[in-house]
Amino acid sequence: MPRQLPMTGEEDTTRDIPLAERARPRELADLFGQDKLLQPESMLRRMIDQDSYSSCIFWGPPGTGKTTLARIIERKTRHAFVPFSAVLVKITEVKELMEKARRLLLAEGRRTIVFIDEIHRFNKSQQDAFLPYVESGAIILIGATTENPSFEVIPALLSRCHVFVLEPLSDNEIKSILARAFSLVGRDLHLDDAALALLAAKAGGDGRRALNNLEMVCRNADRGDRIDAETVEKALSHRSLFYDKGGEEHYNLISALHKSIRGSDPQAALYWLARMLEAGEDPMYIARRMVRLATEDVGLADPQALVQAIAVKDTVHFLGMPEASTALTQLVVYLATAPKSNATEVAYNLAKADAVATGGLRVPLHIRNAPTALMQDLGYGRGYRYSHDFANRYSYQRCFPEQMEEKTYYRPSTFGFEKEIKKRLDWWAGLRQQQEEQEKKDR
Repeated sequence: MPRQLPMTGEEDTTRDIPLAERARPRELADLFGQDKLLQPESMLRRMIDQDSYSSCIFWGPPGTGKTTLARIIERKTRHAFVPFSAVLVKITEVKELMEKARRLLLAEGRRTIVFIDEIHRFNKSQQDAFLPYVESGAIILIGATTENPSFEVIPALLSRCHVFVLEPLSDNEIKSILARAFSLVGRDLHLDDAALALLAAKAGGDGRRALNNLEMVCRNADRGDRIDAETVEKALSHRSLFYDKGGEEHYNLISALHKSIRGSDPQAALYWLARMLEAGEDPMYIARRMVRLATEDVGLADPQALVQAIAVKDTVHFLGMPEASTALTQLVVYLATAPKSNATEVAYNLAKADAVATGGLRVPLHIRNAPTALMQDLGYGRGYRYSHDFANRYSYQRCFPEQMEEKTYYRPSTFGFEKEIKKRLDWWAGLRQQQEEQEKKDR
């Protein structure tokens, strides 16, 4: 069975224990930032106060209190409690634990709370191992994850768990955590308000990161030093952006960039672009998304948008980072300030729906290709009007399947170049009307 995690207490006085661990709250009253989740009569608060638990998942960004909540539950509960990390434990150990929990329930009527840190690290088949024990009541599963459980936890397990969402900590909440933890440093140092505020701002809502940064700053200071904002800035010159290229935040940020451009807000779009690039995002991924955006949200309102996007894609591939940042900046500004139209996307989706519904309809004979004598004898291509042989290079002929009414899928917007396209469409429609009127007279 996995070894139980050490508890934080007065006995943990050695300076070898990280500050984040020494400062970990032992009571709910000392936990900052999750007041809504733990307000009186809330579901989680009742579970803890009544020591009556159902399986659940703590989902939130790093350093928001997921493990701390589990530690507090461990201290308070009368149930058996076994914590382990999905990073360290093997699935064989998990199955052994499950069997011990089942035997404990049968022999003593005691249930076991199993806390799994980083539950998303277990693959789908490994997560299946928990199901029968959760269903039988042998274990109460408490999982913790930074990833969206909708994607990372199997549906059968997720449906049996309540998801509690933890929010990132505010700067003020992190300042409170740092101020309380500073007394544990014990090196006769002085921390001014500006330094405290900077440490909080650089933490990105992550309490553990804030405490680790504080500890690093303090270890680099001499006894009696005054720690100011400049000291903190020098010590934390490394990158400190919160970003997970493989997780939900990756998709949140690209969504923010896309929607800022769609909303014609180049300033916000540049902010999200910088957030992604400075956190290490693959610039080619952004370039590919911008090519899609050029056709999805700008389209024929500005045909140059796609030309620009392809050119920038090639530039990014040729230059790489950091030089390609200005090319992406150019493209983001161009797309954000371009006239917007989703008319081509709407047109395709309408045509797609009809294509799926009428996929069995045959191509009209007169617009079929007729490369062989047999096909010509069967009427392929008979009656086809070669447009270049007529005035204005146009002669109307029906191109939809005979059993299907003619449809209008593409309707240009009134913005940018699509105003010119509308003039063209109106001109062709006028020629068709003239032709139909003349054919009526001839009949």
